[in-house]
Amino acid sequence: MKAYVVGGAVRDELLGLPVQDRDYVVVGATPEEMAAQGFKPVGKDFPVFLHPETKAEYALARTERKSGRGYKGFTVHAAPDVTLEEDLRRRDLTINAMAKAPDGTLIDPFGGKRDLEAGVLRHVSEAFAEDPVRILRVARFAARFGFQVAPETLELMKEMVAGGEADYLVPERVWQEFSRGLGEPHPELMFEVLGRSGLAPKLLGEVKPIREILARAARAHASVPVRFAVMAWPHQEAEVAALCERLKAPNEVRDLALLACRNRMALRGAALASPAALLELLKRTDAFRRPERFDELLEAARLAALDVDTQRLKRALAAAAAVDAGALAAQAGSPAEIPRLIDEARVRAISQAP
Repeated sequence: MKAYVVGGAVRDELLGLPVQDRDYVVVGATPEEMAAQGFKPVGKDFPVFLHPETKAEYALARTERKSGRGYKGFTVHAAPDVTLEEDLRRRDLTINAMAKAPDGTLIDPFGGKRDLEAGVLRHVSEAFAEDPVRILRVARFAARFGFQVAPETLELMKEMVAGGEADYLVPERVWQEFSRGLGEPHPELMFEVLGRSGLAPKLLGEVKPIREILARAARAHASVPVRFAVMAWPHQEAEVAALCERLKAPNEVRDLALLACRNRMALRGAALASPAALLELLKRTDAFRRPERFDELLEAARLAALDVDTQRLKRALAAAAAVDAGALAAQAGSPAEIPRLIDEARVRAISQAP
């Protein structure tokens, strides 16, 4: 029985990047032997175990055979006679199909180190076409490392889209890969790869991200919700809502994106807006109850449209929020007067703000 470090840990170490987690493949063992050594089984679809002390993941070497559509359409075979090379062959890209032996020897049967040095994303085998999520993974790795997609891999991705395999993408897995790619240093490259593969129209519909704006958001280290809102900014609310539904975007991501495209004209006109119009914008965006989200909205607006006067909007919110609504309510002649009195006081506060 031998255990090898595999995948991302080997790749990142060769790139000189910090290694967060190490995953292992175990060759020549059975589940019973792993359990006898104190490993805790955690795998549902195939045998994966946690080390009794380090809690690192140890998976038995396995092969996969396509048996149906989508990412669940696989038959997994894990046995002591499965070799390390057979296990590595089922992986997506050559840069992820390397292993490191206990003595530090690099095991690289598919040229991953060469592709890493050349900055190329290349599929390991034709089995790549069996899982459509791998198209998104390639796009995500392009966004992370700035690598180019090998021509033969791009052709295979196009064939997968044209052949309908991408129609079986599971939204939850799509969002997982999509959101990670959006948060990488070069998210614009993810959309470039998706476009060249033919998947972009199926995935994004009418939403067409603007490369320069996405790159600007990445340079600013904006969060994923802000980057998604930046992507949504120029589009119609219905288009963005449909995209969020297709991707099963989390509520906080969806809400911020819809706020951005719904209020972009008012945000862009903030510099010349009257105090009353600014108050209406603050109320419409729920800025008093959710100031943190309003800050995210302003960040998205600033990145998407450089002419938005975010400082005036921040001053307006600070001034209006400082109004003592409780004191005004106590002075009101009737409950019906309270909203009007508060609004009037807030407009005055905004007009007097520096």
